[in-house]
Amino acid sequence: MNIQDIYQKTIQFAARKHTDKNQTIPGTDLPYVVHLSNVAMEILVAAANTENFDTAFALQMALLHDTLEDTDLTFEQLESGFGNAVAKGVLALTKNPDLEKCQRMGDSLKRIKQQPKEVWAVKLADRITNLQRPPHFWTEEKIRKYKKEAEVILQELHHGNEYLGNRLKEKIEIYNL
Repeated sequence: MNIQDIYQKTIQFAARKHTDKNQTIPGTDLPYVVHLSNVAMEILVAAANTENFDTAFALQMALLHDTLEDTDLTFEQLESGFGNAVAKGVLALTKNPDLEKCQRMGDSLKRIKQQPKEVWAVKLADRITNLQRPPHFWTEEKIRKYKKEAEVILQELHHGNEYLGNRLKEKIEIYNL
């Protein structure tokens, strides 16, 4: 299957899952699929700037990265539709709700680092796209914590994709209150 068909199949699947939950980008009325397409765009540009990069694999995870965390999709359903490697990558990108909130990111980063570098790239791309203007209802403390968390992601995963590591570093530098 060519990359365009993979993109269309995956974004339509993800859009249906997130639309079922009436999900929007926090602080906006934009459908959540806009966030997913922004992460995918970061992956496509990174792929053009990265040697030995499995674009199709990374693109599928970019579009599906929040489905296990934010929808009723199960790992088994994801695996059935997109294969074991994609499902395992998305699972690594998913925060474990059974852990204390302060432990979730560290746990996820640990699991991401056990995956192929394309999974690392998706996490970097996700945070890049999330470092836009914070939702209007976020407190200054929440914004500072989010920026600090981005710095941890950069520290842990920047070697996974040099291009996206540099992009995230730039985004962190200009992200402010």
